[in-house]
Amino acid sequence: MVFRRRDRRSPWRLVAEAVYPRGGWGRALEYIKHRLRRLPDSPEKIGRGIAAGVLISFTPFYGFHFLGGLLIAWAIRGNFIASMIGTFANNFLTLVPISAMAVGLGYWMLGMELQQGMVEGLGHAFGEAWNDLWHNFWALFGPERMEWGGLRDFFRDVFWPYLVGGLGPGLLAALASYWVTVPLVRAYQAARRKALEERLAERLKPPGGG
Repeated sequence: MVFRRRDRRSPWRLVAEAVYPRGGWGRALEYIKHRLRRLPDSPEKIGRGIAAGVLISFTPFYGFHFLGGLLIAWAIRGNFIASMIGTFANNFLTLVPISAMAVGLGYWMLGMELQQGMVEGLGHAFGEAWNDLWHNFWALFGPERMEWGGLRDFFRDVFWPYLVGGLGPGLLAALASYWVTVPLVRAYQAARRKALEERLAERLKPPGGG
């Protein structure tokens, strides 16, 4: 398989490389660009896949960006692998700016008053929401009561403003990524095809031919 690694990485190494990839972010971006160029699909379909991944990365569906990108790519007939690559638009470096912009814009669009410290506490808010979901899941099989008050507050104060505020910038970023990706992939595929044709013609040239 194209993406299978020969060396198995430990969970701790996976986490560490998610924060700072081995070789630095520059090398990681070059690797992604290399993989993107070699995808066996049309430039338009690859561009739609990238756009799908970029769009979902501006939403608060953390933990489901890959799945969401795949669903959007399926709906718009984009390349699935390209959609997974596109989700890296939301990474360790862009997480805070994207979240702050989406929540702030969402509060403004909904006419809500942004409380002090709300943006800085987004990570804690998402963590508490996951804890509540986990608690309610286990409450289905035990004597503990399910609690929904915290999740209601999270949906009203964090999730909904984030979703509303993130869709507009996400759509703009997705369209921009499509228009950048398509000509780049098309140019690369044309150059690669020409190089292969020249190599084949060189091999088929009769010995001693001029």
